[in-house]
Amino acid sequence: MLEPALIQQLARQLYEARKTRTPLRHFSKQHPGMTIEDGYAIQREWVKLEQADGRVIKGRKIGLTSRAMQISSQITEPDYAPLMDDMFFETGSDLPFDRFIAPRVEVELAFILGKPLKGPGLTMFDVLAATEYVTPAVEIIDSRIEQFDRDTKVMRKVFDTISDFAANAGIVLGGRPVRPDALDLRWVGAMLFKNGVIEETGLAAAVLNHPATGVAWLGNKIAPYGEQLNAGDVVLAGSFTRPTAAERGDTFHVDYGPLGAIAFRFA
Repeated sequence: MLEPALIQQLARQLYEARKTRTPLRHFSKQHPGMTIEDGYAIQREWVKLEQADGRVIKGRKIGLTSRAMQISSQITEPDYAPLMDDMFFETGSDLPFDRFIAPRVEVELAFILGKPLKGPGLTMFDVLAATEYVTPAVEIIDSRIEQFDRDTKVMRKVFDTISDFAANAGIVLGGRPVRPDALDLRWVGAMLFKNGVIEETGLAAAVLNHPATGVAWLGNKIAPYGEQLNAGDVVLAGSFTRPTAAERGDTFHVDYGPLGAIAFRFA
């Protein structure tokens, strides 16, 4: 484990990097002994800095839910991070490109909880019973820590990603919300269009076979820290498409079929 003072120092670097849009070198290269627990400790210290500025946690995100992403990151389970109130954007709006460093877009479902969920022992069925509704969502991911090292081009480690809010930078909710028992959520599909050209398609079953499985995993994972998922929380269940890079001026449209659509532009 890294020393507490160093964890606070690295959290401060991430806090500043987000504000100044200045990417950092890999923490894992600077500190080869870094662990996953160190990554979450840095993340928690960064959250404290945001809260000191008046920011509020509105939910959580789950990342690295697909088998392919876990293999590429050399881990065997997903990761998670908080969703801060200033990360939410309206569908149909212009997203300020200057808020991001190297934004990418992912297609997801969001669970809005009507009841609290506290582990351990949570199951997918507990999640469905506690969910008020499920709605289409798009996550904007970003790299306050470089995705690829500027010199060696080596990809960052999972410790870096976890430290970096699990890469979360923005959320767009939209489409048609549905009760979790209104349809088989595994078969929710989406088509992602960038500037009118289809870039990605996917099914929600790619998220651990059922997107509610990840929410249960998260509730159980945070329980040892005395934490839980609360009523009203927005929980991003994980992407079921590959990330699509965005530049200023790009327009995105995500068609969820019967669940409607989300659209926005980077301005």
